[in-house]
Amino acid sequence: MLGVESRPLQCRDTPGDNPVLMNRDSGPLGLLWLYMKNLLVCRSPEMWHQSFGLLGKSYAHDTTGSFFLGKWLRVPLYPVSLCSAVVDVAIQDYVADVAAELIYQNKSQTSTEVLFVFPLGPHMAIYSFQARSEDAKVHAVLQDEVQQPHEATGGWENLEYLRDQSEYPGEAFACFLGTLSPGREVVVTLRYVQELPREPDGAARFVLSPTLNPYGTLYVWNCRTSKLHYSLLLTASLQSPRGVVDVQANFALTPLIYTAQDHSTAQVSLAGSPQCHHDLELLVYYGDPTAVSAVVEKGDPEAPPGSLLGDPMVLVTLAPSIPEAVPGQRQSGEFIFLLNTTFLEHAQDSLLFLLKSLPLGCYFNIYCYEETSVGIYSQSVEYTQDNLTEAMRRIPSTGSSLGDSNLLETLRSVYNTPRPHRHPRQLFIFMAGLPPDVEAIAAEVCRHRNSHRCFSFCFSEDSAALAMALAKETGGEAAYVSSDNRRSFVVLKCLKQALKPAAEGVSLSWTLPRGLEVEVLGGTPQSIFQGQHNLLYAQIHGQAQDTTVAKGVMTLQYSLDGQDVTYTIEFPLCPQGDGRLAGHRLAARCLMKRLLPESVSGSGEEPRHRAVEISLTSGIICPFTSYVGVRTPQRVTWYQRPLALLPPRQSLIPCQIVELRGSRISSCYPKSIWVPPGWLTAVRASWLALRQLTHDIAALPQRRACSKACKPPPPLFSSLKYVDPMEFGLCSSTLWRWCPEAAAKCQELVALQNADGSWALSSGLASVLEVDEDEIKGKMPDEVMEPSIWATVMAVTWLHRHDEYYQDLCELLEAKAVTWLCSQAVSQLDKCLETANTLLGSSVKPSVFRL
Repeated sequence: MLGVESRPLQCRDTPGDNPVLMNRDSGPLGLLWLYMKNLLVCRSPEMWHQSFGLLGKSYAHDTTGSFFLGKWLRVPLYPVSLCSAVVDVAIQDYVADVAAELIYQNKSQTSTEVLFVFPLGPHMAIYSFQARSEDAKVHAVLQDEVQQPHEATGGWENLEYLRDQSEYPGEAFACFLGTLSPGREVVVTLRYVQELPREPDGAARFVLSPTLNPYGTLYVWNCRTSKLHYSLLLTASLQSPRGVVDVQANFALTPLIYTAQDHSTAQVSLAGSPQCHHDLELLVYYGDPTAVSAVVEKGDPEAPPGSLLGDPMVLVTLAPSIPEAVPGQRQSGEFIFLLNTTFLEHAQDSLLFLLKSLPLGCYFNIYCYEETSVGIYSQSVEYTQDNLTEAMRRIPSTGSSLGDSNLLETLRSVYNTPRPHRHPRQLFIFMAGLPPDVEAIAAEVCRHRNSHRCFSFCFSEDSAALAMALAKETGGEAAYVSSDNRRSFVVLKCLKQALKPAAEGVSLSWTLPRGLEVEVLGGTPQSIFQGQHNLLYAQIHGQAQDTTVAKGVMTLQYSLDGQDVTYTIEFPLCPQGDGRLAGHRLAARCLMKRLLPESVSGSGEEPRHRAVEISLTSGIICPFTSYVGVRTPQRVTWYQRPLALLPPRQSLIPCQIVELRGSRISSCYPKSIWVPPGWLTAVRASWLALRQLTHDIAALPQRRACSKACKPPPPLFSSLKYVDPMEFGLCSSTLWRWCPEAAAKCQELVALQNADGSWALSSGLASVLEVDEDEIKGKMPDEVMEPSIWATVMAVTWLHRHDEYYQDLCELLEAKAVTWLCSQAVSQLDKCLETANTLLGSSVKPSVFRL
């Protein structure tokens, strides 16, 4: 069927049979059949399980139910058993430093190659890793990418397998630890830092990494007693100058013990073995949950003064309290739409819904990028009926060319135009394919990240990674649209997010003793939207001339709905902390990201040199540095003559950040219960495996040679690596009913709506409503003095008559229409609705019109 000859395969249905063998010449069809058979008929639950932690690969004859793919790939069946985990967590306001020691044991009867895998969250970074066994000690070391390391000894195929065959996508730290004999143990110690999310009630939320608590792994649970087969010791130290008020968790805790009289520090521990079947979560509550907080962390006494690690760091949390906006009312904001020709050719309806759904009071502009980067207007204009009509007239119905998309120059044109005062800027970027200059595009957006948000939409898999990167960098959202029928729904859902109110004109000012100054690393965002919180890192430089002043003052100012708001907070200048430097390391990560645009734009070697220096001193990897695993034998080696102790002979082993190209949406599977994938998931996974395996097997010899000899540096922006578009939440959140005839009618109705939300009484409206125009005019209640009021009531009533089709598409349009009606004639709406229901044969309730 695929045009490739398929040779017979031997497959094993039960764990006792021989392993599956595949000839080198087997075609894609054979690969697909092989994958499907093992996916669907295997009786061993481990065949379904993709574990993180220490993965094993046996050398001896396998009797556990695994299968081979020729000489190239062999699927590991089970993780090496975790015996104990000791975890020490230090939480300081909204940052955490985690130190863990994990002991694994090879309980199988064969020697096993082991690979440690630690998945990395979006705000997490490892800064120390070691592993030791009886035979050797492994240490992960950062190095400048310019330095060419010696060739690593074996194990590259393990990272190749992990990258291409993992079920779950995302970045992970991986280190090949060599061979572990039966009954032997390996002790892994690692440290990482993490920014913590802030809950709406002000609590800091910490979730223990599944690698440190692999509750979902089948081998660690006793099914009868629901007990862990390994010991877990968890201790958390908490600190905040506002005081630790309470700690809540989804597992048993020891009583909270305060270690300072002012309750600024406290400790809590895990009480016994957790009985839960889910992630271990901590919620830490602090006193005075205001819109701003500041914690001072002392620097490293061994680091030179004036350096990133040597000076104190202020951890600033900005979380203004922003009330909900009333839908349909006037609202500030600047909305800029960047459209390529493919979008214009196939999505005129989506653009119509977007423009008509904008609120009065905002500003807007449209850029149709392809060979030009000129906007419909020279700069954003106020959203009025005249400007909207003119914009719709200027938009070309089809693209003028099919050349490369000039998105980079378009973005630069946007950033060079002034932003309307007190109107937060938000970009809607539509990409039908991968534009050129991807790294430069990401750098340009990163450079202006504090001045706007990006909502990016991709209509092909190759642009998914770029769309995700732009959204993540600016605090926006990304969406992958695979169906023309759902395009309008997806973009309107993003518009609803963009319409949330924001604190605008955000600024920070500092009052410190003479001799001290503050540098905010990465700058301050100009806008903070509802539901967002920003964690900033500000470093204190210099030496205070007046040592009697023990406090500094920080002032936050912003504008909310035209009103100026000011928060003032004092913070102690005496550095705090336990010396673990979580804030400093996260600040280093933040600063290195800000240096990337300068290095990409060719601003000399200084940004790169500084990023490398910060990376090597802080232990946090950056795009210009890489990990190398240094393996040192533990056993003593002697010369025969004369007797002399040899120094340990070190070797290099694979150790790096790996981008897992998984195909499973992990959120769809409850982590506490093993759920085999259904038929649809199996078919999709098999198709991806077919496409991926056929490509990778053909290219594997070349990739092996390159990885051993020339090992290319990673891309500058890690978020531009592979992204599975099916992971985009907006694409599959709701299933919208699609009826082409009804959609066409809805589009005609929306085209007739005015910018203020009203409709005019016209023959076009009568045609959409399928009611004679004279009848509509004749049925207009006598109380109505303005025909547009009657026409708008009729239009809204018709929309609610077909609510099953239009609820998601027309929610914003309807809110604007109802707001306009309520401002015109509240007393006339009851009679109008009653007459409209009779004329249209509907039963719309008065609550729709806020009656």
